[in-house]
Amino acid sequence: MAQTHIPIWKFYYYLNSIYEKNSREYSAVIVSCVSRVLGSNNMLSNEQVSQYQDQGFVVLDEIIEQSTLDQLKAQAAHIVQQWRDDSRSHTFTTEHNNRSGDDHFLQSAETIQCFFEEEAFNEEGELVQERALCINKIGHALHELDPVFEEFSHLPLLGEIAADIGIKQPQIRQSMYIFKQPRIGGVVNWHQDATFFYTRPQSVVTFWFAIEDATLENGCLWVERGGHKGPLRERFNLDDRTTSMVSLDDTPWPTEQSGQPVEVKAGSIVIFQGRLPHYSAPNRSDKSRQAFTLHVTEASSEYASENWLQANELPLRGFN
Repeated sequence: MAQTHIPIWKFYYYLNSIYEKNSREYSAVIVSCVSRVLGSNNMLSNEQVSQYQDQGFVVLDEIIEQSTLDQLKAQAAHIVQQWRDDSRSHTFTTEHNNRSGDDHFLQSAETIQCFFEEEAFNEEGELVQERALCINKIGHALHELDPVFEEFSHLPLLGEIAADIGIKQPQIRQSMYIFKQPRIGGVVNWHQDATFFYTRPQSVVTFWFAIEDATLENGCLWVERGGHKGPLRERFNLDDRTTSMVSLDDTPWPTEQSGQPVEVKAGSIVIFQGRLPHYSAPNRSDKSRQAFTLHVTEASSEYASENWLQANELPLRGFN
């Protein structure tokens, strides 16, 4: 009889649901015990690892429990409610990448800040819809400074996944909670995450967690399948308080004709390589497309001092 590969994460969440435990220590015990039972430490199948290597990304469908998603979603809403700085200048856009002198953005590397959608304000400077539905994202140190996101971000489960794709000593560099708000959710232009997390050799990997369903209607991710094998096109550098986007290669960006949409259900994880071109369209639907992301680099790679985001005060940790 042929054996069926059953990913460890299914047992992981099954046991967690039985015992209703959420501590890091308990999670590590579950991973260890299930690994021994199955005779393997692999979270991903060989096919999934091959897809990641060949295509630059892999999707793990619906592996985060709904109760965990609800907890993260509620905490993000709480952070927005507590944030009181409604300056119109605190707007995030990818239409341009000049952040020179923008202390709200630059200081967010080791703090928790909210950013408005590009279309959040009308010509009179008033919010176009309910305030909570005008926030583009929260960044960029949720993984260290917020207890709910800190607990989730350092799950041993994620460390096992990282090991399967070749990350030996992961270091979490950045976290973001992205709302992709209904009606005004902004476009995120084609880009490569290695532009912002430059290492030698290239090592950054993105963990993209779907808090809600991501569809063509509400602005799901698009990727260029296999595009990670191409060159890095740009580097985003910081010198004091001046930022610059340095062109490295003039290879054209993909389009929707050459790209592939990645529609996923809530609870899924999209993991992709740092040179993989990706983008998301505006959200003109009546549904948000909330997601949480982690950017992880390899400790043995040289992390460029010119990168805008540096770990100066906060610890630089991986998964527990």
